[in-house]
Amino acid sequence: MDIERARFNMVEQQIRTWDVLDPTVLALLAELPRERFVPPQHQALAFADLELPIGHGEVMLAPKMQARIAQEMTLGPTDRVLEIGTGTGYLTALLARLSASVLSVEIHADLAQQARSTIAALGLNNVTVETGDGARGWSAGAPFDAIVITGSLPVLPDAFQKALAPGGRLFAIVGERPVMSARLLTRESDTAFAAVTLFETVVAPLHNAAQPSRFVF
Repeated sequence: MDIERARFNMVEQQIRTWDVLDPTVLALLAELPRERFVPPQHQALAFADLELPIGHGEVMLAPKMQARIAQEMTLGPTDRVLEIGTGTGYLTALLARLSASVLSVEIHADLAQQARSTIAALGLNNVTVETGDGARGWSAGAPFDAIVITGSLPVLPDAFQKALAPGGRLFAIVGERPVMSARLLTRESDTAFAAVTLFETVVAPLHNAAQPSRFVF
């Protein structure tokens, strides 16, 4: 496989066409070696427009989804980021290159360790990968300027909103199959939040995600 041609095609044919046009994000996608974050058995699909299994029933999100998240967060050099669901660490690395620091939480210890190794090998020293369950919130290190939740949530726990700094942004995919929406929530003040729906999608839920209340008859 011609890796550089595949990477170029990924950016031009998948990512640009999904409204990812920020030049900084596009340049980073063309530079960061996505293939190093992909499980060895799926190397041939490193730049394909699909989710890749990474073990434990988890997946690596499609390139265009990771790129869109990175763009929507509008990160700056002083932003502190919380990521829930490290996976292989590719999105973690994207966020780290766009911000001051990233604290990423991964429930599976082996995935967390592999992500640490890959990220360290690339010389990214502003990332901390914690092993833990962040599906219902993560207060250690709060407040954060940006929070990215990589799995879907049937409902968004209030704990995530409370962990946002003023002006902070939160990306989450909320809902249940077959209807989920990617949302960007901004903290405008201590008590006021603004939310916009970015697009519709379907993504596997986080392990131990909070469930909505059900009516019982």
